Amino acid sequence: MADGAALRWDVALYGGCSLFAAGLGAFSGLTAHRTWAQVATVGYAAAALVASGQWLLARRGLSGAGVVARSLLAGCAWLVTAMVPMLLFALGRADGRPSRAHLEVRVIEWAGDRWLNTGTPYLDRDLIAALPAADQLGAYAPYQPVMAVFGLPRALDPGSGWWSDARVWFTVAALLALVGAVVVLREADAGARLRALQAVTVLPSAALAATVGGDDLPVLALCLLALALAARSRIGTAGLVVGAAAALKLIAWPVAVVLAVHAATHGRRPLARFLLGAVGVPVLTVLPALLAGPRAVAENTVFFPLGLGLVSSPADAALPGNVIASQLPGGKAIAIGLLLAAGAGFAVWLWRCPPRTAGATAAVSALGLLAAMGLMPATRFGYLLYPLALLLWVPALRRGLWVSRSEPVERLPHPERLAVG
Repeated sequence: MADGAALRWDVALYGGCSLFAAGLGAFSGLTAHRTWAQVATVGYAAAALVASGQWLLARRGLSGAGVVARSLLAGCAWLVTAMVPMLLFALGRADGRPSRAHLEVRVIEWAGDRWLNTGTPYLDRDLIAALPAADQLGAYAPYQPVMAVFGLPRALDPGSGWWSDARVWFTVAALLALVGAVVVLREADAGARLRALQAVTVLPSAALAATVGGDDLPVLALCLLALALAARSRIGTAGLVVGAAAALKLIAWPVAVVLAVHAATHGRRPLARFLLGAVGVPVLTVLPALLAGPRAVAENTVFFPLGLGLVSSPADAALPGNVIASQLPGGKAIAIGLLLAAGAGFAVWLWRCPPRTAGATAAVSALGLLAAMGLMPATRFGYLLYPLALLLWVPALRRGLWVSRSEPVERLPHPERLAVG
């Protein structure tokens, strides 16, 4: 039977999500957000009501309130608040309502079309400048080349049906990675695994993203799978998986760096196996685009995210880096300097206190990403999905710790020995 505290948490979780969705529906200026909120508010409220019933059953010592029942409720809540709205939005867009998808969905689909027809998903600065001003923002693709794969179904579908919507394939990829992570952590506490899954499926940060955008979900899910593999000391495979995440989006690189430091605490050979995939996969996948146009790669993946493109990024959440960049003279340079300084400080911290467990690696990655998001000149509140999910995965990763008896792990006794790795 589920612990009473866990059931009370479920009630608070679903109830809080319902209140958040209701507030978003009342105050958001985005039509897509308000439409999602109308469905999600009811879905979360119903889940909170059912969770309250489970809690009452548990208090009376009756069955029906165990982890299996809680998992079924979480699955239903995910279907109602994420999958059903996403499919309805995809259908509405296929029927001629483009507002049913955020710009990033269309950008990735356009990148897929360019990749299919020109061999690169990017346009260089001169080609972007030649476009009408209204089209320049959508011409930027601030992602790694492999992200364009999710745009290929739309490029191959002349009728633009719902099934070719990039969000459908974001969801499929994320689910496959999450299922893999759960299987890898099958020996972890069931309650901890459920809480971890709720963080990337049920919470509004994930459900809303899946509905209107969703490009962060496969990146995050691959990072979580890599951490789960690290918890089972499968360092080489973790490197390949986090390398795949880094080949989609640069935001995965901080997680890859912290995982590399964690791999180094296991010895030089595990570190080498990790780096082979973590560095090799993104490097190999970006090479064709670099050969096709290095200036275009830099313009889209470096200059534009730093606020140095022809147009400003729509990522303008009122976080410290964005406020500094937009309100102070020379603010962009100041924000970038602070970001670099924070990165240097974070590197020193990793050197002196390397994370020796996957749980610690997830926690350190969350703190690093939180600091980076706060100082980036162009950022958005939706990116907070990453540190939130990473923190909520820490208990499952700690309880999933396992070391193969056939492959003894060499742990470095002193942080300074990291230099050898």
